[in-house]
Parts: sequence; structure tokens; C-alpha cells
Amino acid sequence: MTISKIACCTDFSENAEAAFVMAVDMAEKYQARLSVIHVLPPVVNPLTTDTDWMPPDESKTSLILKLEERMEQAYGARIPDHVDCEFVVLDGHISTEILIYLEENQSDIVITGSYGLTGMGLVLFGSVAKRISQKAPCSVMIVRGPEKDQDEKKSENSDPGQDASS
Repeated sequence: MTISKIACCTDFSENAEAAFVMAVDMAEKYQARLSVIHVLPPVVNPLTTDTDWMPPDESKTSLILKLEERMEQAYGARIPDHVDCEFVVLDGHISTEILIYLEENQSDIVITGSYGLTGMGLVLFGSVAKRISQKAPCSVMIVRGPEKDQDEKKSENSDPGQDASS
């Protein structure tokens, strides 16, 4: 399999961070072009949710510029000079926009975190990784984020009425 174009999806979560690290590593290994993608989701009507979230007062253009700056700050300095990279901010339904980008840019592989959104965001938008894995026109790599600390896992799985040392 020839890999010359790699797309990496980010929502700035821990899982997206793990996907970014993997994407940079693969871009170096295969000397591939790397596109780091973030999608500005559609505005959600606060009347249909039980959250206090309100649409931003800023224009979409301003939000896109801020997201491009955030991507440059979060990832720019961590990409080696010899890796050909671009930051892409799209606007619309997350998985749909990513799938369109992959098709139009003939990406060879897309790398994404196993999940990003939680709670109401997950209910409203669904699993982006799942949709991409089912419909992408290219190979898909889903990367898990960092594992929880072993002590934290043990405490989650233990009986609250039982002493952990017994």
C-alpha cells in the first residue's frame, strides 16, 4: 500500500492528540503529505437541548480564523520541518465534511481518535470515528487515547463498600 496523503482529524481531545502523534509519525515514515483537519460543527439550537450552550456571537469567518490559530499553536511547532503539512478547518456536519475532504483530496489514509465528544455532543453528532470507518473512501486508523492510570482503573472496578487492600 502506498501512502502519500495522510489526513488526521482533530477536536483537540486526548484521543485526537494520540491520533496526531501517530499521523506525524506515519507522515515521517512514508514521507507523506499531512493534512490536520478540524470541523466547525453546525450551531445547535439550545432550545432542543438541556444545556446552557449558546451560539457564539462571532462570525463563522472569525471562528475559523481562531481555530486555524489554535491548530497552529497546538500542533505547528511539533511537526518536523521536513514534513509537508497543512491545517484545514471545515464548516458543517463533522463526519460529512471529513468524508467529502477525503474524497476530494484522494487521501490514502485517515487517522482519528477513538472518540472525542461525550454527553450531549455524542448524542447530537454520533460517533464520528464510526461513521468515517464505515464510509471513508480510504483506509482508516482509529487510535485510542492514553490509558487511564492503573490505580484509577482499579478504583473504578472495585466495590465501594470493600477495602481495596482485602
